[in-house]
Formats: sequence, C-alpha cells, structure tokens
Amino acid sequence: MKVQKSIEILAPPEKLWPFMAEPERIMQWYTPLQKFEYTGDKRCQVGAQFCFEEKVTNGVMKLNCEVTECIENERFAFKMNSGNMMKSYGETWLIEAIPSGIRFTFSEQGELLGIMGKLITPIAERMSGVTIDKMLARLKSLVEA
Repeated sequence: MKVQKSIEILAPPEKLWPFMAEPERIMQWYTPLQKFEYTGDKRCQVGAQFCFEEKVTNGVMKLNCEVTECIENERFAFKMNSGNMMKSYGETWLIEAIPSGIRFTFSEQGELLGIMGKLITPIAERMSGVTIDKMLARLKSLVEA
C-alpha cells in the first residue's frame, strides 16, 4: 500500500511545523487518530518512540513507532516497530517552500497482514487517499487561520 498526497498552504513553514511536531496539534488535523503519544523522554527527534492508534474500517490500528527523520520546518518521518493489522508501515511528512507559501506532502507506505491484506490493498489505498485528502484540507484551514 502506498499513498502520497500534497496540498498548498498559504503560510510559512514555521506556522505549519507545530502541527507536525506537537501531539496535541497533530490530533487536530489527523482526524482518524485516537492517540498519538510519545512513550519515552525523547520528543520529535530521531529515535523517539511513540504509540499511534487510528480508527480504521475494521477496528483500531495500534502501532508502536520510531521517528526516523525530524528536521524542523522541513520533514518528519516514522516507521512502525510493532503493531496490529500491518506487517510494515511508515509515513513521511514533507514541507517544501513554493512562491505562494508551502507545499505539504503526506506519504504513507505499508503492507497489510496476511492473504486478505494483499487482496484488499487496492481498496485500502483508495479509502486512505480519501481520508488523507480530508486531513490535508483540515490542516490547511488550521494553519491558514
């Protein structure tokens, strides 16, 4: 499963960054999330651990994740270390400067568990794309407010 979506936001990177770095702000735009909580002393830095719970069609996806990239005002990425429903999973959030402000790109990649996971991947990608479009619209409205 691989989905990538972008949106243009009329704001500087510094205004968007808190929505990528602070769990309370992430929860405001990442609407399927039920939980995003750092589990150790590190926060928003490479190696930081967090748990991530997302409401999905057939229940709640619970993942334990690790930050793999964190460059202020540019990039935040993480990968799954363990969890349910997914064999592997990761996301990258990227900020790029453009003449009108910034382009924010949300990318997710992962592999669903089991034979059934392989069969429903095309449907899951489409559903995820629709959800991500809504999340990005919400993020844009929050940052531009």
